[in-house]
Amino acid sequence: MSSLTKIFNPTIGRKALMSLTGLFLCFYLCEHLYGNLLIYYNDHGHQYDLYTHILTRTLLIRIIEYVLFAAFIIHAIDALMLTLANKKARPVGYAMQKQGANSSWNSRNMGLTGSVILFFLVVHLRMFFFPHRFGDAHGSMYQDVIDSFQDWRYTAFYVVSVIFLGLHLSHGFQSAFQTLGINNKNYSPIIKMIGLGFAIIMTVGFASIPIVIYFQIIK
Repeated sequence: MSSLTKIFNPTIGRKALMSLTGLFLCFYLCEHLYGNLLIYYNDHGHQYDLYTHILTRTLLIRIIEYVLFAAFIIHAIDALMLTLANKKARPVGYAMQKQGANSSWNSRNMGLTGSVILFFLVVHLRMFFFPHRFGDAHGSMYQDVIDSFQDWRYTAFYVVSVIFLGLHLSHGFQSAFQTLGINNKNYSPIIKMIGLGFAIIMTVGFASIPIVIYFQIIK
């Protein structure tokens, strides 16, 4: 396939767009984890509440917020379209026979892990973002987080969802670079290692917060 054909190929275009939006969302995860870790400050939530106040009251942040939502929606829609196209193009028997030998569990179940993340995001936004951004909740976000993670059900749901996020990232990170053409044999092992490290850091970082709060590891 020529370079020109590749550029205008709808499937390749969707894969490239999904990779770019995915990497953009990875940058957001880094920023979001930084903000969440402010909850560890021993200041009764002052730094954390200041951070969330800036997120919900600054015009520039609100503009970025819409870009973020657009990126996530595009990423999800592209993933769905590519999954449907792959199922339509690939014989079922052949796929079932070959998938275990030629690919990892993470790569075969990106749709599953992505669906769990999507469901988690809807619940998470409903609990924290929308009440403070559009509703009548004007209290401390820090206290809302502390109260929410006193419930073992939401704590368990959050931790399990973050584990699925890690599984999604462990394959998605390296896959994005490969799709964008950065798949040289000299670079691929390094990118794979960075992707795995990134997935572990995100998983441990996000999951630590509900665990620490629920078990009162840090007063």
